[in-house]
Amino acid sequence: MGSIPDPGELTHELTQPSFDEFQRQTSLMTSCTLLWKELSDHFTSLEQNLMRKSEALKHKLRALDEQTKQSLTVLEKRETTIDGSVEIALKKVDKSKEAALTALERDSEADSEDSPGEVDDGDGLLARLRFFCLKMDARGFWSFVTGKKKELDLLREKMPLSLVDCVDPARFVLESISEVFPLDKRGDRDKSDRGNDLGWACVLILESLIPVVVDPVIGKSRLLVTPSVKERAKEIAETWKASLDERGGIENVKTPDVHTFLQHLVTFGIVKKEDVDFYRKLVIGSAWRKQMPKLAVSLGLGDKMPDIIQELISRGQQLDAVHFTYEVGLVDKFPPVPLLKAFLKDAKKAAASILEDPNNAGRAATLAARKEQSALKAVIKCIEEYKLEAQFPPENLKKRLEQLEKVKTEKKRQPISVPANKRTRANNGGPMPPAKAGRITNAYVSSFPAPPAFVRSPSHGQYHAGVSPYHSPPTSIYGSVSPPPPSPYVYSPEGAPPGLAGSYPAPPPMSYPPPPYAGYGGPAYQPAYYR
Repeated sequence: MGSIPDPGELTHELTQPSFDEFQRQTSLMTSCTLLWKELSDHFTSLEQNLMRKSEALKHKLRALDEQTKQSLTVLEKRETTIDGSVEIALKKVDKSKEAALTALERDSEADSEDSPGEVDDGDGLLARLRFFCLKMDARGFWSFVTGKKKELDLLREKMPLSLVDCVDPARFVLESISEVFPLDKRGDRDKSDRGNDLGWACVLILESLIPVVVDPVIGKSRLLVTPSVKERAKEIAETWKASLDERGGIENVKTPDVHTFLQHLVTFGIVKKEDVDFYRKLVIGSAWRKQMPKLAVSLGLGDKMPDIIQELISRGQQLDAVHFTYEVGLVDKFPPVPLLKAFLKDAKKAAASILEDPNNAGRAATLAARKEQSALKAVIKCIEEYKLEAQFPPENLKKRLEQLEKVKTEKKRQPISVPANKRTRANNGGPMPPAKAGRITNAYVSSFPAPPAFVRSPSHGQYHAGVSPYHSPPTSIYGSVSPPPPSPYVYSPEGAPPGLAGSYPAPPPMSYPPPPYAGYGGPAYQPAYYR
């Protein structure tokens, strides 16, 4: 039997532990420490994120509670003010009704003595507008307004005051603009007047209606428009949208029509949230209109403004983008000065392309200068409007504009050389020859003053035999200079039609004074002829 080892005796393994095992345990402890630290940091981060989210949720809940309280307060106020607003509206209606009945009675008794005749000033204009509003004469109101485009500022000032006198202002406005909106009905009666754009009148009337229908107690948050009129306004908007295909789509619709449609939506408060993308396309297509930024905000496009501005910049409409940035307060995100400089740079490129275009030969310089002038004027006006002189001094722009204006003036003063076969006016003030003469073979047109009264114009019938159509001027007027050789432009009667051959004999030689024509570079000045 083997001997049993003594427990107190040290074995070889205990006295000589393995170094690899020790290193392995050390690495394991290090890994556990790192893992613990990583897990600790992770849980700490999760806790912090949860705390931040919790605070954000609490803040949103507080904001939502506050918003709910405000909404409930507004609803309560709207509910409590309905009776007062309706009472005020009814009083206005009764007052307008009485005034209208009085005007009708006077009209029937005195043959429209209540209607003012001449419109000499703002008071006369207001009186005339009120006359139509009192009688609810929408057709007469429309005709009067469209005939006063030159007094646009006065109309904008006086029209809201006159619409107050209407029994139903909203219905009156819809009837007034129905001649051209949502569909132009003038073509059915007068095709010649269909090309006359009256979008400005529609927009003006719709804008003037807003302060009239605003609730007198709570303001713009409620419009005093009857449900039937509001429903009619919605039908009109849908009719206009349905007619877009006939107009060629959104890309081809006219800007005045777009402006009228968008103003119609804002005026009657019938903007639809589901049509926001549709409104966005219309706004971008007509962004150059001055009122378009405000309309865009009223249409609920405030959140989409950065995208709209970016698209305008990509389209090369930097100037329009500047107006939009100032309207919504995005000047820091879209600085105006770089946009204006880019706009001028694009305008110069466009002017250079016009100069290089062979299709514009002859007037390319004029078109290019006009393009650059327009861009300079627009940028200078924008700088002055938004007070950007410190960031973008306009002095150099004004100097460049003066140079272009000077070149344009000098070109106008330069004499224009016209070929001999073109119609010209005589240097001594002679009249222009009749246009018919250019269509008659062998027609001779002199550049001298008109012949005596007993000589017929070449545009009339044949002359009597032996009578020259144009007589030589007296020698006492033109001097005794020997006549020039026969003109090579006098046509022989062989080329004329049978009925006209011999009817227009060649004119007798004429004498020409040397001093007036000596500066034209030729030995003798030859008169102009029609071919």
